[in-house]
Parts: sequence; structure tokens; C-alpha cells
Amino acid sequence: MPKDKTPSSVVAQQLQMTLSRWDAEDTSKAFPTQGTHELPELSNTELVHLRVRVIALENLVIALLAQGTDQQLTVAREMADYIRPRPGFTQHPLTIHAASQMVNSVDRAVRFRKLSEI
Repeated sequence: MPKDKTPSSVVAQQLQMTLSRWDAEDTSKAFPTQGTHELPELSNTELVHLRVRVIALENLVIALLAQGTDQQLTVAREMADYIRPRPGFTQHPLTIHAASQMVNSVDRAVRFRKLSEI
């Protein structure tokens, strides 16, 4: 049976190949476990700064997606589907929430795109 060669399936195949390479890499050199010190807890001030940065990044991504092509929006939605847990695997709430947030970001970008056309 011939493989589907639509642009989104090609992107999905490339993504899978990249993720497979990451899985196969020897991460023990990059993340040594022996002789390392535990990271200190983040202070409240550091957590607030982190939240501000995440909000800024989220809005930048939405602005970029609003200027993106329909294909880019489709790929973003497919990535959200890709990170959702597969049937038979643990349904981790954070992963499910992250995928939903990705779809929400694409939806917000589409709304922003429509507002800028008015």
C-alpha cells in the first residue's frame, strides 16, 4: 500500500524521525546523574518572572501563528494530536492539558487573524 505523501504526512514523518533520533541519543553525557547537585527550589520572585515569560512567549507564538499559512496552522494542530496519549497508554493530565492549550493557541491565532482583516 503506498504511503500518504501529503505535506502534513511528510511533516509528521520528519517529526517522528527527529524524535526517534533524540530517543536513540546517549543522554547520559548531556544529563549526568552521578556527582550532580540538586537544583535549588525556585523562589516566588523567580516563579513570577517565569510566568511572565511564558505569557509573553505564548502571545508571541499566537501572533506568529496569526501570520502563518493554513498549512502551518494544520501542522500545529497535528502536533497537539501527536502529543496526546495514545489509546492504551497512561492518560497523563499534563500532556492532555498541554495538547488542549496548543489547540487553544491555534484557535486564538485564527480569531486574531480574522480581527486584523476587519
